[in-house]
Amino acid sequence: MESWNQTSSDTVRVHTPLVVNRRIDEHVERCVRHMAERGDRAEMTRYLARLEREWDINRALAVGTSALGLLGLLLGRRDGGRWRGLTAVAGGMLLQHSLSGFSPLSELLRVLGVRTRREIDLEKFAIKALRGDFERIPMEGGPMARANAALVAAQS
Repeated sequence: MESWNQTSSDTVRVHTPLVVNRRIDEHVERCVRHMAERGDRAEMTRYLARLEREWDINRALAVGTSALGLLGLLLGRRDGGRWRGLTAVAGGMLLQHSLSGFSPLSELLRVLGVRTRREIDLEKFAIKALRGDFERIPMEGGPMARANAALVAAQS
């Protein structure tokens, strides 16, 4: 499954080190293979519900920078304003991410395994394909063949 998640339109992936992208992709592959081997619709449905609640990089970054900004304001109020620079840094990171699609906090979040919405959706669609929600996935063949077909179908 070497080329199922090749895209140059995802700015976060483009700016993320290859080793981090590979680790995230391998996690997706392991989960999809596990679901293909088990074939349990109820487990797939529970897992899909979990994926629906997973925070993507944009949400995590917005919450993180907002929390940093508020922390800077609160600490700045206590000590005469020195900490207010933290608010400026947080705002700058959020602005940089909004304009370029990436920031230093994004890099940290990626290393921690936070995924893009597209990456989460790819996994969701692959699991839905395995569950039988789409007609494009052949039911014959082994779990590996079904997992590969589901990942390819999710990409298209």
